[in-house]
Amino acid sequence: PYNTRAVLSDGGRTGRPKKEVIAPRAFAYRVDRPEEDIHLLVGHSYDRPLASRRAGTLSFVDGGDALTFTAIITQEMQGVSWVQDILASIAAGLIVGISPGFRVPQGGDRVKRSGAGIMRVVRSADLIEISAVTKPAYPAAQIEARNWTPDLQPDGLGTGFQRTLNRWRA
Repeated sequence: PYNTRAVLSDGGRTGRPKKEVIAPRAFAYRVDRPEEDIHLLVGHSYDRPLASRRAGTLSFVDGGDALTFTAIITQEMQGVSWVQDILASIAAGLIVGISPGFRVPQGGDRVKRSGAGIMRVVRSADLIEISAVTKPAYPAAQIEARNWTPDLQPDGLGTGFQRTLNRWRA
């Protein structure tokens, strides 16, 4: 969700808490360009991808209040052990968060004092990846697993396009 405050650091030795807010549509530059690949990963690890735009398994809707996504976990990926682990962890409620991996270009943020701490407002950022994590910096950024089951044929899988949609989504 946009305009939601995250506490990145409690201040440690300096005693100055560091907070961050992502402004609405801050990720628009890459999200609005389908040729720009973005990945869904497990724990920011590129050796554990779940979906990507280039593969056609990750899509985004960027609204004024939040960036939402749909990821299709293909049948081939469902057979991979660590994918089974992450889906089971999500279903069990152990992994519930999403963490965006992004770079802020020069001039894309504004840093200001906020009480005794510092607040960074991210106005423009290059979204590179999003990751399923156990403890996100933004507690409201959440993930859930759904199994969309279309009208099934006697074999239990549906037909044509419906057969394709009978996959896990996060």
